[in-house]
Amino acid sequence: MRVLVAPALRFLLSAANRGGEVTVPADGGSSPVHVVESLGVPRTEIGELRMHGDVIEVLPVPRPQRVARARFVLDVHLGALARRMRLLGLDTAYRNDATDPELVAQAIAEQRILLTQDRGLLRRRALPAGGYVHGSRPDDQLADVLDRYAPPLAPWSRCPACNGRLAAVPKQAVEHRLEPGTRRSYEQFSACPACDRVYWRGAHAGRLDAIVARAVRSG
Repeated sequence: MRVLVAPALRFLLSAANRGGEVTVPADGGSSPVHVVESLGVPRTEIGELRMHGDVIEVLPVPRPQRVARARFVLDVHLGALARRMRLLGLDTAYRNDATDPELVAQAIAEQRILLTQDRGLLRRRALPAGGYVHGSRPDDQLADVLDRYAPPLAPWSRCPACNGRLAAVPKQAVEHRLEPGTRRSYEQFSACPACDRVYWRGAHAGRLDAIVARAVRSG
């Protein structure tokens, strides 16, 4: 049996197979998906399998990949990406101490898409939905997630720290918690009911605005 893997998926194969054409023994008991997964391509990354006699053609997931609910959970290595996604208003669960079984359980219980760069995690049978994140830099990773899922954005609506929904608050309600310079310089504030953090457009606003602007343009 021959397996022809599309160029976009060949990075998932072993170095010896990255030409994209792999010959595997036909055992009669494995499904085409299992055959492809055994070569290193998780089923979450398989868009379509086309059968041509004893040839399996493996195509990537089409982009954008439409999903019923754009809710995500990220593995422990994607904390910077999680903060950027929350900045854009995406419902993004993240814990820096979550184990692989806990991530899968959360994805199931909360109907979330598990994002990771761990191919083994994406191959777990119990995982209902997941995606491999491309890129080593958080900005590149964010661009990849937005390109793949095209989720609706609501910038500045979620807490970057805990994912709670932010609410505008009057200055007088939080000014006792502010440094004197902040009280003098800013008038608009929001707060997170979940973790009680207070936010305002401070010194980092320009950098965060740039992240949001790039994301909105890409959409």
